[in-house]
Amino acid sequence: MPDHITREAYSHEVSSAGFWPGGGGIDYPAFYSYAYPTPDGFGKAPSGHAEAFFDESLGEFILPYDAVRNAAEPEASLLSFLQSTYDAAADLGRWDRAALDCDLGVPRRPRQVG
Repeated sequence: MPDHITREAYSHEVSSAGFWPGGGGIDYPAFYSYAYPTPDGFGKAPSGHAEAFFDESLGEFILPYDAVRNAAEPEASLLSFLQSTYDAAADLGRWDRAALDCDLGVPRRPRQVG
């Protein structure tokens, strides 16, 4: 990536996850998760979902949308993927988790900070 992007967007460790509608590397809708800088062993870490995989060319974990949509418990299925890939990034990257982690929030209820 160009320096002007990495200097601002990736000035500290990042765990990023989200939804991608397809195209530009995968031809179907999927959830993704990546870490920057990518810690050693990240792509071999457990992904929290049997149908998730690490795509070497994209440098990120991919979980097909249909795998979540068809799961017995879609929310739990997605949360397992997101938590596992964050855990892998934070643990393998030796992040200060005590300073970074917080309890899960409750939908539609603002979380108290500070």
